[in-house]
Amino acid sequence: MVGGSIPSRGTFIPSSLPIVRRWSQSLSWWGHQKAKQFIMVKSWKVNFAIFILVLVVTAVTAAFVYPAKWGVKHSPWRMGLDIVGGSALVYQIDLSGINQKDYSAVVAGLKDVISKRVNLYGVAEPRVNIAQKGDTYQLVVELAGVKDLGDAVKQIGAVPVLDFREVQQSGQSVSFSPTSLTGRYVTNAALGFDSLSKPIFTFTLNDEGAKIFEDLTSRNVNKPICIFVDNNFIFPDDPSGSCPRVNEVISGGKAQISGSGITADVAKQLVDRFNAGALAAPITLVNQRTVSASAAADALHKILIAGAVGTLLVALFMLLSYGTLGVFACIALIMYTILSLGIFKMAVPGGFTLTLAGIAGFILSIGMAVDANILIFERSREEVKKGLSWHAAIEEGFRRAWPSIRDSNMSTIITSAILYFFTSDFVRGFALTLGLGVLVSMFSAIFVTRTMLESFLEK
Repeated sequence: MVGGSIPSRGTFIPSSLPIVRRWSQSLSWWGHQKAKQFIMVKSWKVNFAIFILVLVVTAVTAAFVYPAKWGVKHSPWRMGLDIVGGSALVYQIDLSGINQKDYSAVVAGLKDVISKRVNLYGVAEPRVNIAQKGDTYQLVVELAGVKDLGDAVKQIGAVPVLDFREVQQSGQSVSFSPTSLTGRYVTNAALGFDSLSKPIFTFTLNDEGAKIFEDLTSRNVNKPICIFVDNNFIFPDDPSGSCPRVNEVISGGKAQISGSGITADVAKQLVDRFNAGALAAPITLVNQRTVSASAAADALHKILIAGAVGTLLVALFMLLSYGTLGVFACIALIMYTILSLGIFKMAVPGGFTLTLAGIAGFILSIGMAVDANILIFERSREEVKKGLSWHAAIEEGFRRAWPSIRDSNMSTIITSAILYFFTSDFVRGFALTLGLGVLVSMFSAIFVTRTMLESFLEK
């Protein structure tokens, strides 16, 4: 149309703009790939650093687990009677005359006194444990290397019960009233001499005993207080010598017995009876058993052979079934074994006593550790088949496998805790190694297996 306007149907686009847009898109893609590579490299470095740290910890632990010849100081394994042989004595504690609120203190005192008594005879690493079932308490004394039960009973001895009594006199009748002051409050007894070099007997009470003794002496100034052992005078042939007279109120928990009847032999006998016989409750031998050293060694040999064969078969299965992944599983299994043994040896309060039941629990925990690896590998394989890279497959496989690993292990830990707290000492060793082993297997799955896979397969 002449003189008219030409209608516009679009926007004028320079011919160079599509090229710029393509460059922009290319730069964006390149930057994304570089950022992704940077993150992956950084992730690999972090995973590799974690793996090296765990490897170093494992190596240090191995130096303490294995009886090395490199001069590394380590505590030796404590072997149970079923491994080295010996005798076990079980004593029933009679708490009928003790206030229930004092049960724990009395039982702890009995354990200390029996331990001292056994140590006097030079028994190698004697162990004294408390077994409780409801309100019933027992002392279990294990004497490694002692084969003769007669000798074992003599080593414990008929440890006497020591107590102080007030004298009650009515006309010609004399009686002795028990007090709350017993041998369990005595912390030390010793032989001494006064300024004239005459022997005296001194003893010290703890804070609670000092208060009881102060109250007792305040009621009996210029009166005798008798000392009894197993309901008899401490000196059966000398009742008067067993009842020293109180000259004044005694505070502070320290006292001495002196007089013409106190000879050096008498004072020494008092010291021995106070230090070795300060029991607050009677004990009765109710069970005894011996374990032959040869039978124990044979049982240990068999269970170790069974554990070694089982572990090798599991490792062979992992290698044949999973190839490269199986190699990682075997490495993780070795590290798991070392870390577990290190915890058993160094981290258990009071030291871990190695028993056949404990070894069985540990071997079972090895199988459960391998089970966690199998779950992770299978889930990762499934993700690779879906087209994911190994890095993504490992992350997704671990995410899918972790709930199953966590739940199964937690159920085992709960069961182990129930067995540990509510069964006999024989089963407790199995429960302890199984529970701790499962905890370490969860750590192994997170920090050993996963970091190894992400460190070496994603490259």
